[in-house]
This record gives sequence, structure tokens and C-alpha cells, in this order.
Amino acid sequence: MRLCYLTYVLLFSLLAVPNLWAQDDEVSFQVNLSKEKLGVNERLRVEFTMNKDGDNFVPPDFEGFNVIMGPTQQISSSWFNGKRSFSKSYAYILTPTKQGVFTIKQASIEISGKTYKTVPKKVEVTAAVDNPNAPPSADDIASESLDLVAEISKGSPYLNEAVSVVYKLYISPNIRVTNYRPIDNPKYNNFWSQDIPVTKYNTVNTTYKGKPFRSVVLKRMVLYPQKTGKLEIEPLSLEIYVDVPTNRRDFFGGRIYKQTSKIVSAGKRVLNVKPLPEAGKPANFSGAVGEFDFTVSTSKSSLNASESLQAKIEISGKGNLKLFQLPDLELPSALEVYEPEFEEKVRTTTSGMEGKVANSYTIVPSYKGKYPIPSISFSYFNPKTEKYHILESEEITLDVLQGPTDTSTPVAASGGSPKYVVPTGKQFHFIKTSTTLTNIGQDIFLGSTRFYLFLISPLLLIPIAILVFKRREAIASDVEGNRLKRADRLAKKFLSKARKELGNKDNFYVALEKALHNYLKAKLKIETSEFSKEKITTLLAEKNVDDDTINGFIALLKNCEMARYSPFSDVQMQQDYDKASEVISKIDKQL
Repeated sequence: MRLCYLTYVLLFSLLAVPNLWAQDDEVSFQVNLSKEKLGVNERLRVEFTMNKDGDNFVPPDFEGFNVIMGPTQQISSSWFNGKRSFSKSYAYILTPTKQGVFTIKQASIEISGKTYKTVPKKVEVTAAVDNPNAPPSADDIASESLDLVAEISKGSPYLNEAVSVVYKLYISPNIRVTNYRPIDNPKYNNFWSQDIPVTKYNTVNTTYKGKPFRSVVLKRMVLYPQKTGKLEIEPLSLEIYVDVPTNRRDFFGGRIYKQTSKIVSAGKRVLNVKPLPEAGKPANFSGAVGEFDFTVSTSKSSLNASESLQAKIEISGKGNLKLFQLPDLELPSALEVYEPEFEEKVRTTTSGMEGKVANSYTIVPSYKGKYPIPSISFSYFNPKTEKYHILESEEITLDVLQGPTDTSTPVAASGGSPKYVVPTGKQFHFIKTSTTLTNIGQDIFLGSTRFYLFLISPLLLIPIAILVFKRREAIASDVEGNRLKRADRLAKKFLSKARKELGNKDNFYVALEKALHNYLKAKLKIETSEFSKEKITTLLAEKNVDDDTINGFIALLKNCEMARYSPFSDVQMQQDYDKASEVISKIDKQL
């Protein structure tokens, strides 16, 4: 009986061993999906697993999905009761691009010289669903914790009325922002625009959408619309780099953060710009919009003939100070007037331009007498009162105390004030035509030592003149050297202000960008500040400037833009200054 039992066990073992060998030799390569139906706002985990190691893994193209993570590879191997267990996997995290039914196509791998493929699987993508139970990923947390908003001071401004645009980034206290870079900067077409640099990023605790947030101002602009109707403000887009907390902790118990990035956009905004009213518009209105004061003054009220004085027309206040013309000064014809010198002291804040502009005239009277400077007027539109206002200056009388007498008679001017006309042929009647000569001494110059010294000195200067001439000829013949010197002088001329601002990042890059545009404006006789970098590239290429030099010029313009949002070291500023000097010299040489 016992012998029969042992025989049965032996026979069973012999029959079972081949089956185990057959199982060990069987290769398994398959695909596993985290779900076969998901919302367009959910994620899909696709894992390709095999029970034997292989080579040359080729994943499918994942049509209809974006790969946001992967492939992540995992290998496990173990022995149990003398039997080896092996597993290897490639995992991907996908997000759907749209709704529909998509197929995860075949993946392939080579195992022991043979190619194995997975079976295609279909996935249905539905509309967005609520998924509160799924743990949010780092990207999900970043999306919920960041928002960029463009705050506009006024949605329906008048033509040439100031509108401030403040770009604020709202940040949840759960994450940390490490850096950011601009993706797309608006061009502000149909606006006169002024950037107000943000020198310090101050974080303010606030409430946003009913939740506690922190806000920081990243960019500020002041716009003056130059057209009426609906004007679009293009969106500002930024890529924000953030640290997102995870559920893991380090050895000391501190929370482990994961870095990710998120692209945020302020969105397109539309202004409805109203035209200035025609009713009540003064005849001398020149486009001034705001609140202003107007004065006409002179540096002195009494003087002598042939002396000079300054007459100043000054407009001060708050408004579009750089966008209108000052009224002209009306003077009697007997007063000689020079072209005015324009003075400007204007600063721009988020509420608009403030300060003063003025024209300063130099006046020289020729005759004795009293000369009236008639009253002149200045008109502007006030958006707050929605009315036009006219300011009148007081009449000023100039008293010329000493000088020749004008025999002409006053003639009434068109404004009612007298003008003095000088008769033809009597403009210079006060100049003396006779002279009184006096003896300057008894020494005779002819034949004296000084006479012979002055006679010989030109002969002594001839060798010096020859040496100077040869030296100048040698310099003139050095064409390449002269060209390089001119280029260096040109670079120093345009970059002088940027050099003074080295070490001050914001002022340096503003001055550097202005120098680059001013250089092209001077060389090509065009206004390049209105051009895009692509247009400038085309323009320089048409002038046969080589690609390396063009790329260097464009790279400098990009650095000037990046410097407004990113930290730049003193070493980087010095390198950009040296590069700008080199690029200007190269372009000037090729042009």
C-alpha cells in the first residue's frame, strides 16, 4: 500500500515538472489602463508590463493624448521556493486633448530575439467630470493656486485719457513661486504706452474668489488711447515656476516639494474709447486732456535795448502732457524772437502723466519804448467734468529803458494789440558811422625785432606743417583702422548712458534697449521702436548684415526684455554691454 502511494507521488511529480518549465518559458507582454472611460479633465495611466527582460521598447504614438509624464521604468525580481519571479514595466501619465473614442495602439519589445506586441485598447473620453476623491497632482495644485489678472482703471475712457493696466499674480499660500518668464508680451497697438518698472515685488495677503490668497504686482502700464471705438488690449502670458508640496516628508520631518511650471494668461481685454464731444470745443483746442494750469511769464519786465530776456509759456498739471502742442507766443514785430527751447519735466505713475512742459523764448528789443505781450489762451478737456476749459494769460508790458528811439508809429494787430513796424532803411540808424582815432604809441614796428620775428616764424612752421600733413595722410590711408575707430566712437556715443547705469539693472537695460533702437534709427533713418524683432531681423537682412550679427542684436533686445522680470548679475550686465558695443561696430562696418 505504501509502495503504491510513493509510486503515485513520483509519477505526479514527473508529470508536473514539464508544466512548470513550460510556464517559465512563456512570455507575457501586455498593457494595463488605469481606466477605460474618463473625463477630458482627468488623467490616464498606461502601463506596459512583461515577465522577462527585453530590449528596444517602442511605445505607441498616443494619438489624442498629451504625455505629461513618463516613461517611468520599474523592475522587480524575487525567488520563492526555488522559483524566480521577474517583472518589468514602462508607465506613462496621459491627459486627453479632446472628447471622443481613442485607441491605445500596439507597443513592441524584443525578448530573446523575438518581437512581442501588446493588444490595442480603446479609451472613451467624456466631458469634464468632478473627481474629488482622486488625489490632485502637482500640476492640478498649481492650476488651482495661480491666476494672472489684468486690472484696468477705466473701461470706457475718453480719447487721450489715461488708463492704467496693472498685472497681478494671485498665489495660493499652499505653493511657492520660484521664478517666471514672459511667454507673450502685448504690443498695445493704437495706444501711446508707458511702462512703469516694478523695482520691488511686494506680496500682499488678500482674498481672491472667496479664498485666502497672496497677490504681487508683476507689471504696470499706462495707456493713452489714440483711436475711438473698441480697442483690444492683447493678453500677457507668463510661465510660472512653482514648488508644490507633496505628502512625503524628508528624514527630518520636513515636507518634500515638487517643482512644476504653469502657463497663466491675463486674457484679452477690450476698452470702449469715447470720442471727445464736439459741443463747446474751442477753436484753438490742440488735444490736451486732463487737468492743467497755464502761465506766461518773463524773466524781467524792464531792460535796455540789445539786452535779452526770457519769455516762458508753461503748462503744468496731470494729463497727456506729451501729446499736445503748446500755444505760440505773439509778439510785436519790433522785438527780435528766437526759436523756443522746449523743456519737459514729466513723470508717469499709474494714474497717468504729471509734471510740466514749457517753451522758453529768447527776446531781444531793438528800440526804447513800451511793448505789450498780448494775452494768449490755452484750452483743454477735463474728463472728470466732461467739459472744455479755456485759460487766458495776462497781458505783459516790456519797458525798454535805454536805446535808440523808434520813429515808427504803432499799428493795430489783428488781436487788437498794437504792433510796431520798423520803417525800411532805418533799422540801423542808431549805429555810429564816424570814428575818433587816438595815437597808440611812438614805437615804429617796421624793422623792429618783432617785425623780423613775425616775418621768419611762417618759415619755421613749414617743417611742422609737412610732418602734420604726412601724419594725417598715413592715418587717412588706413581705411580699415579708420573704419574701426569710427565704429568704436559710434558705439560709445550710443552706449554712453547705458555705461553710466552699469550695476543698476533696470536703468541699464532700459538705456541699452533705447541705445540699440536709436542706433538703427540713426543709421537707417527709420523708427524701429515700433517694429517687432522679426521685422528688425528682416530689415537688417535686407541690408546684407550677416546672420551671426543679426542674432546677436536680437539676443540683446531679448535680454533687455527679460531683465524686467528676471534677476541679472553685474557680470551679465557687463557682458551685455561689451556685446552691444561689438554688435554695433559690426553692423556699422557691414552697412
